[in-house]
Amino acid sequence: MKSIDAQGYKLEVGSLLDSSLEKLLTEKYATSKKIILVDDNTYEFCLDALITNFEALKEAEVIILPVGEENKQLSIAQNVWEALTDYRVGRHDVIINLGGGLVTDMGGFIASCYKRGCDFINIPTSLLAMVDAAIGGKTGVNLEHYKNQIGVFAQPIALYIDPSFLETLPDEEYLSGYAEMIKHGIIKDEQLFQDVISCMNGNFEFNEELLIRCIEIKNNVVHEDPLEENVRKILNFGHTIGHVIEGHYMESGISHGHAVAIGMVMEAYLSMKLNGLSDVSYAFIESSILSFYTIPNFTDDDIQAMIEMLSNDKKNDANEIRCCLLEKIGECTYDHAVAESLFLETLMHFKNYQINMN
Repeated sequence: MKSIDAQGYKLEVGSLLDSSLEKLLTEKYATSKKIILVDDNTYEFCLDALITNFEALKEAEVIILPVGEENKQLSIAQNVWEALTDYRVGRHDVIINLGGGLVTDMGGFIASCYKRGCDFINIPTSLLAMVDAAIGGKTGVNLEHYKNQIGVFAQPIALYIDPSFLETLPDEEYLSGYAEMIKHGIIKDEQLFQDVISCMNGNFEFNEELLIRCIEIKNNVVHEDPLEENVRKILNFGHTIGHVIEGHYMESGISHGHAVAIGMVMEAYLSMKLNGLSDVSYAFIESSILSFYTIPNFTDDDIQAMIEMLSNDKKNDANEIRCCLLEKIGECTYDHAVAESLFLETLMHFKNYQINMN
């Protein structure tokens, strides 16, 4: 079990059986009601492992969230708040979020708003949630097609990352998580970027050392800037364009990681145009990422819809679209005001884009 110094909460990586979860449940929450939030997938594949091994959870109420980014909405949160009220859950009870990024995002939001704040524990089960979504206290729901438009910063009481849950994932979920691992390397550690790409070329063979390196990067950045007032903004690299792609194609099922991967290529392209990223570095980023992630065939209508969504991005400031750009691989800067016309030019550049891998 590896303990990582987090922002006022427990962050442990390793088997749940070796973690402090049992002690937390039987001491701090000995007399508290315990609610477990899952989605349909973690209900089927992960819940039994939790309940079977922790006697304190045998009587826990289980609430199932619907699968799918299109269901990450206030209406679903309201249904859960009504259920919590029916169960007479109080402010000193605890909610356990067992799932991927949707569950930890929504579960944290639901807990932090319910009766002005209820304790919650995150137990991420997807690679993306383990290296990114569950870390750092960002919680929220979508507003129609706008990603995480409604939310609050709220830290869990504890975060337990057990890699054994990754055994339940299909390859596409690994791909989604690897995109955020690639991002951590691109913005902070060129060697990590290369190591993640090498791991992916090895048929996604799990590497716990890479997992921990990515967790530490995310945790360290958040520790330095918990409310995203400055340096934490670099974690948004790839997300300005990525979020509008994900939102526009929400019903088509383009995952968060896939959309961010495409966003990173496009924002690296902007970095080459605007921020001094070398042609060689851009070409390496492009070829590495597009070896695994495909760009949709945008129509003119698709591009116009995504440009309109950019104007409502939550990172915007002073009526300007703000973006993270690279100076080189491993060095990212933030708060760049990028003209809408340049985003349009970029999306048009990648319209029906076919990479030359020779």
